[in-house]
Amino acid sequence: MAVEEAVRAPQSIADPATLARRTTWRARAWLLGLSLAMLLSLVAGVSLGAVAIPLVDVARVIGHHLFLVPEQRTWSAPRDSIIWDVRVTRALLAMFVGAGLAVCGVALQGMVRNMLADPFLLGVNSGASTGAAAAILFGISLGIGEHALPASAFAGALAASLLVYAIARSGGRVTSVRLLLAGVTVGYALQATTSFLIFASDSAEGARSVMFWLLGSLALAEWGAPLAVVAIVVLATVALLTLGGRQLDALAIGDETALTLGIAPEKLRTALLVLVALCIGVLVAASGSIGFVGLVVPHLARRAVGSAHVRVIPVAALMGGILLVWADVAARTLLAPQEIPIGIITSLIGAPFLLVLVRRLHVSSAA
Repeated sequence: MAVEEAVRAPQSIADPATLARRTTWRARAWLLGLSLAMLLSLVAGVSLGAVAIPLVDVARVIGHHLFLVPEQRTWSAPRDSIIWDVRVTRALLAMFVGAGLAVCGVALQGMVRNMLADPFLLGVNSGASTGAAAAILFGISLGIGEHALPASAFAGALAASLLVYAIARSGGRVTSVRLLLAGVTVGYALQATTSFLIFASDSAEGARSVMFWLLGSLALAEWGAPLAVVAIVVLATVALLTLGGRQLDALAIGDETALTLGIAPEKLRTALLVLVALCIGVLVAASGSIGFVGLVVPHLARRAVGSAHVRVIPVAALMGGILLVWADVAARTLLAPQEIPIGIITSLIGAPFLLVLVRRLHVSSAA
């Protein structure tokens, strides 16, 4: 009897149906917990800053604008503007940018089958930086006034993505290796171009603005079309990647597996490249270059809910949003009233994680 129980025990543990149910419930628990953490992070992101604002005032201002509760405003106009026009928009932008960078990192790592891939890999960030530097240093307005900076950044990102795609498609196919090489090549070339533009400019203030923008900033957050565009693009990207999660699973395993399942690897990789490039272009145009979010968060999401992309993508989106909201809080408070570029904060968080990841890869390869 004892022998039969011992034999049956491993079978019950390894039962696919049981494992699937446990994985599903674990993913739901993570999604619920992260959703609550996101709400708390947004509230904290609005409350904390160079000058802390009581949570009661935050709740009153947000309730007044969203639900007209309370109907009458009993607080000052400056406080209302600080909470609603500055901090709420900034927290929302941080949430969407963090979520977008995280899911783009998930897609890239699956697309090129490289766990060290991140949105910087495609050279899109470098293209956006070159476009933004040209707008800041040489006054390129494009006839659209105050929106010239994000528009120039997006134009640079789009041009970089098209160039990467053209190089990677040499020979009629788009492969992981070609994407990696094309992205690295274009990225270095555009970084050199940006450095040359800074060197060629006579404006010290403009060069300082470019450097601050290159390290990431959410200072451009405001109600209106820019924030709406970022929200729509990120939500659409998350939805499309989640719906195509099973196809991304097959691509991450290998092109041969994808072909046996009736998936064309080249077409899927091209579609993912276009989607990721457009999303990154919009994000960089809104917030500048913010590193390590697309590298760190995908690994944390996989450790939480496994490797299936249908679960990893929404979890990564929530994790990325939470991470960037708190990174923005740190950027605004650590040296208040001076603001630290948010890219410095994310790099300080991501660099130790990258060292741990490289260490684990070394140990696993040695074993």
